Amino acid sequence: MAFVSRFRRPVGLLLIPAFLAACSGGLTPPDDVDSVGAITPAAEIGDTANSGDTSSSYGMETPDTVMAAPERQTRRLPKIDSDEAMGIGEPVQASSGMLTVPEGGVSMDEGLGVGRVEGLAEAQANEIAEGNASQVVVGGIGTDTPQQMGEPEVIPMSDAGMEAESDGYLRVPDKATTRQRQSMQGEQVAFLPRLNNPMQVPETMGGMPASERACRQRLQKLGVKFRDVPRISRGRSCGIEWPVELSGLSGGIQIKPAAQVNCQITEAFARWVKAELVPSARMRYLSGVSAIHQMSSYSCRTMNSRRGAAMSEHARGNAIDVGRIVLKSGKSIAIEPKGFFAFREKGLLKSVRGDSCKYFSTVLGPGSDRYHKDHFHFDLRVRKSGYRHCSL
Repeated sequence: MAFVSRFRRPVGLLLIPAFLAACSGGLTPPDDVDSVGAITPAAEIGDTANSGDTSSSYGMETPDTVMAAPERQTRRLPKIDSDEAMGIGEPVQASSGMLTVPEGGVSMDEGLGVGRVEGLAEAQANEIAEGNASQVVVGGIGTDTPQQMGEPEVIPMSDAGMEAESDGYLRVPDKATTRQRQSMQGEQVAFLPRLNNPMQVPETMGGMPASERACRQRLQKLGVKFRDVPRISRGRSCGIEWPVELSGLSGGIQIKPAAQVNCQITEAFARWVKAELVPSARMRYLSGVSAIHQMSSYSCRTMNSRRGAAMSEHARGNAIDVGRIVLKSGKSIAIEPKGFFAFREKGLLKSVRGDSCKYFSTVLGPGSDRYHKDHFHFDLRVRKSGYRHCSL
């Protein structure tokens, strides 16, 4: 029994492939059949189907019709990329679902229901054709008889340009006629107003700052006679950004000669003269002040004109020196040390010199040093501690 079971297993393994080969032997086509040529085109398949031959309805030929295939097959299948396959050679019918392009092209405006739009070139061409052009149009260019086409629109012209004659032609006036017309009517020239007053120029355009304009307004209220002068600049140490030329004070007081200083020292000096000097002169001499002689205003120099010293306040127009005071009675009072019996003069100079410390930060005069023995020195020097140097 053991021998029989061992024998069945290899026999079974051999019978299974032989059985499969026997079952699939009918599916292999004969060697004399061309598998590619045996495929019938769709049109012939349809004809075969209509004839009732069910054996060829799937495009496969039976062994009985293999020999007749070459006679029934009139054409082969077209190539994939050929014109015949794409259907270009034959007119495309509307029923095939493909759109045909008309000869005149496709109009998008008609499809959208929009009216026809006339272009600029077409409009100009129509104007020229109808004679409604806004410019002169000349026809027949290049021939011996050029002609004007249409009538241009009338364009108004100024009297200073061309003159129209009665015959319709234009005449250019000569130089003599132009000069005569200009002399009779006056020449009109468009111009921008020149701002001579720096106070009218906005600060954003490089004009005078608001503080300087306010200072000048205060000078006008004090009755100060002054005028703005161009900027003074002589390097980094000397110069006045917005200088004024002081020529007189309220009450008809003259400044001789006119002093070029900044606006701040001018305002302080005007207040000192009005509130201190004039009242003291009237109290002691029963007369007002007629003129003040200044010895120095703007001057690009060092302190006391010494070499190596710091720059003076005169170098920035921030100081003024007074050398003589003239009263309306004609009396002249020099700023200098007085004798023992000059009581009124000494009293006047001492009074105005002491009161000046309320208006200036530096006051020097006779007795301060040898550099100020013959004049008063007033300035507005700014010190960090706020100290005022008043040498009395």
